[in-house]
Amino acid sequence: MKKVLFIIIICLISETSINAQQTKGIIGQNNWLKNWTNFKPATEEYPEATIILTGKIDKDLTLNKKQTYRLIGVVYVTNNAVLTIEPGTIIRGDVETCGTLVITKGAKIIAEGKETDPIVFTSDKASFTRKPGDWGGIIILGDAPINKIGGVSFLDFNLDHMISHYGGQNQDSDSGILKYVRIEFSGRKLNATKELNGLSLAGVGRKTQFNFIQISYSNDDSFECYGGDVNFENLISFRATDDDFDFTQGAQCNINNSAAIRYPYSSDISGSRCFEIDSFDKIENLDITKKLTKITASNITLVNLEENNQGLVREAIFIKDKSYFNLNNSIVSGFKLCVLLDNKIANISANLAKINLQNVLINNCAGGIQSELAENDSEIKNWYNNESFSIEYSKQNNSVLFLEPNNKKTPDFRLKTNSILAKGY
Repeated sequence: MKKVLFIIIICLISETSINAQQTKGIIGQNNWLKNWTNFKPATEEYPEATIILTGKIDKDLTLNKKQTYRLIGVVYVTNNAVLTIEPGTIIRGDVETCGTLVITKGAKIIAEGKETDPIVFTSDKASFTRKPGDWGGIIILGDAPINKIGGVSFLDFNLDHMISHYGGQNQDSDSGILKYVRIEFSGRKLNATKELNGLSLAGVGRKTQFNFIQISYSNDDSFECYGGDVNFENLISFRATDDDFDFTQGAQCNINNSAAIRYPYSSDISGSRCFEIDSFDKIENLDITKKLTKITASNITLVNLEENNQGLVREAIFIKDKSYFNLNNSIVSGFKLCVLLDNKIANISANLAKINLQNVLINNCAGGIQSELAENDSEIKNWYNNESFSIEYSKQNNSVLFLEPNNKKTPDFRLKTNSILAKGY
């Protein structure tokens, strides 16, 4: 009886130890990247489009799996219409006209795929010829608060200003659902200063649902939020050219159990990060009576696939003045720096109080938390050297740290080991 009890205790201890190892980075009893993702979308054979979508959709419309759709030019969902997309439906963005889908304020998109039958937005090019920026992407406009003088704005993406404004007072606004959705090869460069993203959310409210979304090979950011109040879960940004997650204009966001998987030579020479966080686009547009950007990110994995050659990838996280950022139970692996603070931050002490890293593993990075102004670094080190932050450091290869990082079909970036770590900054 004692022997049996001893075995049970050992099993419980082992199970507890395994669970403890899974507290950092993305979590799940199984690899939730399986079945619905695609890490080699350039080789995928998609069916030719059978129906064209163009102009305005001003009445409820359902796209069904039996058809394949082509977005021609900018397609607007207007007049409070609901665009419903069945699981397994494929929508291809036209390359010549920069196919782009815009859900205007008051309208909705209900794109609820299934794990074994995801909804796919992709390039209209043939396999092996697709490239980042082949088409525009998806834009959702809502009436949640934004931090900008006047409380309402327009995205400068060559859109129709009569129907493309965003912002308001309804933080609970509902623009629909994106679940089990892939967005591939989007982010067209419109000119030297304008680039579309994979998914652009402007003034989107918290009742809009975002879960199990993979954005791959975006030519600009994968996910960008202009204000609004959103909750993200189970997101994957894969090989973005610019940032994986970009927040501005007072965005309020909780992002959980999500990953940014970077390859350094897919990055922009101007500097690409996993997170870029600021509260305003221009200081003259800042409304001091409104909320500043506040991001809470939990169980996040940020990883550079080329771990010994950072290439064009620099810091994992870039934070600008007057922004709040909480990173909890997460892993940052293979970057030159974990966090870089903008040189325009005037009061370093006040800003450090807004930036919390709790139970974070910084692996195989040349540096931890630094400022663009070197004179701030001693203060930053003293601040984050406090053991209450539980920041740990290691120098391990991805193959040692993660379960299956080199699996080309479906990698598994859950934490594999809790080997020798060094506390302190």
